[in-house]
Amino acid sequence: MSGILVALIGMIVFALGYRYYSRFVAKKIFKLDPTYVTPAHRYSDGVDFVPTNKFVLWGHHFTSVAGAAPILGPAIAVYWGWLPAFLWVILGTVFAAGVHDFGTLVLSVRNKGQSVGTLAHRLIGQRAKILFLFIILILVLMVNAVFAWVISNLFISYPASVLPVFIQIPLAIWIGYAVYKRNRKMLIPSVLALAIMYLTAIVASKVEFLQFDLVHYMGGEAGAGLFGLGAVSSAFLIWIVILMIYVYIASTLPVWKLLQPRDFINSHQLVVGLGILYLGLLFTNPEITAPATNANPDTPWLPLLFITIACGAISGFHGLVTSGTSSKQLNRETDARFVGYLGAVGEGILALVSILAVATFFASTDEFMATYSSFSDANASGLGTFVEGAAVLAGGLAIPPDVAVTIVSIIVVSFAATTLDTSVRLMRYIIAELGSEYNLPVLTRTHVATTVAVASSAALVLLPEGPKGFGSGGYQLWPLFGTANQLLAGISLMLIAVWLKRLGRNYAVVFIPMVFLMFMTLYAMFQQVLFEWSWLGSSPDILLFIFGAIIFIFALWISITAFSVLRGNDGKPLDDDN
Repeated sequence: MSGILVALIGMIVFALGYRYYSRFVAKKIFKLDPTYVTPAHRYSDGVDFVPTNKFVLWGHHFTSVAGAAPILGPAIAVYWGWLPAFLWVILGTVFAAGVHDFGTLVLSVRNKGQSVGTLAHRLIGQRAKILFLFIILILVLMVNAVFAWVISNLFISYPASVLPVFIQIPLAIWIGYAVYKRNRKMLIPSVLALAIMYLTAIVASKVEFLQFDLVHYMGGEAGAGLFGLGAVSSAFLIWIVILMIYVYIASTLPVWKLLQPRDFINSHQLVVGLGILYLGLLFTNPEITAPATNANPDTPWLPLLFITIACGAISGFHGLVTSGTSSKQLNRETDARFVGYLGAVGEGILALVSILAVATFFASTDEFMATYSSFSDANASGLGTFVEGAAVLAGGLAIPPDVAVTIVSIIVVSFAATTLDTSVRLMRYIIAELGSEYNLPVLTRTHVATTVAVASSAALVLLPEGPKGFGSGGYQLWPLFGTANQLLAGISLMLIAVWLKRLGRNYAVVFIPMVFLMFMTLYAMFQQVLFEWSWLGSSPDILLFIFGAIIFIFALWISITAFSVLRGNDGKPLDDDN
């Protein structure tokens, strides 16, 4: 089957979803008001509450949520066949992710820009708030570990991407200063910054001296490295330390100094990157060689397909971003449809090209099956297969293979880094909120909370000695990240449903995807965490068991409480105007 035809079908569904379904939800369900005074104006402080142009905010929001997950998840899920992955990406994006991201943004804007964790208290009770905050805390901690692991390994595998990625930081700071202190437009400087990044990528791909290959500097893979860890593990350790220093600084700076301008650059990078890949798809016109369905998988697709794709179809982490940062920057309430729903569609488009890059990469179905022979093999090779497959598509535009690989890896690293420091910023908010809740004022201090967030994230990715050796904490946590992420999305949809019911509105648009998502996710977590990785297993994974058991119990508790509230009629409508 032609890859172009599959891409065209997906794009048509996404366009129809945004054009008609999101408009229906905006007008009939959320009833957006263009005159409503948003928290960005009401509580403007120049740090977190900053009224922002919707295009700039969309760039910040989308690049904050579009990390490596919507690429990695679908690239792994193709193991069950490209058709199931394709169907869940397009249908999940239109009917679940779009409503979730849009809804959490509106809910937060209508309630003083508060996070979904805080709103859980007002909607379903104090106990639910504490449980929810702990679930969120564990999730963002896992996000930090997983994405730090991904970035470090990409830097090791594709050292030519290091210099272009780090050049982006001073360029973003310069843009932030020019825009917010000199009142200049952001478009031209950000496009110029992107051009400098890609020019650097071309040069770094050709000049070995500009490639920061730490493994090579330590004597190659056979080198002794630092502290006797070996060259690869030592390089990984160095990159983790550098990343943690970076995210500490980035997550404490005002959003206009680095976060917003860098994300605006990345929004252009997304457009350019997706343009390259989809145009490459058009010019190469590849056939899909992956099977439509895998007839004999060693791991059943139900319910793991939905957990593996995760952010490619719906993501609870998006609700943290919409209610944690984006709601504090929304200029007009009517911008929420553009920022929230279209942001989810952008993620779906990214997930779609991930499926196509992998499904068209192999010369034959037999070659695909040899690489994706088991679910564990798919997990191990998914991200690398995407990078190589995307580079082949880019080659359709006559981009040299080494340059194409570097550019694709830069795109993945840039998005993952954006998600990483946004996640650390969110973790700082949650730690401060828990400190306030339990009367621990020391945790409410910005640098103390950030130190706790960074130190615990580094420990989680470095300390576990897993199947991949030193520093494999992020690798070990990937299966649990998907389940925790989907649970958070389901609980967030519950909160929106309770809010809509108290306002006397139709909440079916969030209730239906919420029931489906909660069932699949709890089923997957119960099956995978409490059985396969339990103490009864032949080789139990203690880390996954402990984290999984805690999240499962907390989520079940919140779900029962929320369903009880949803069935009742207690509580008054929640709204800033009430």
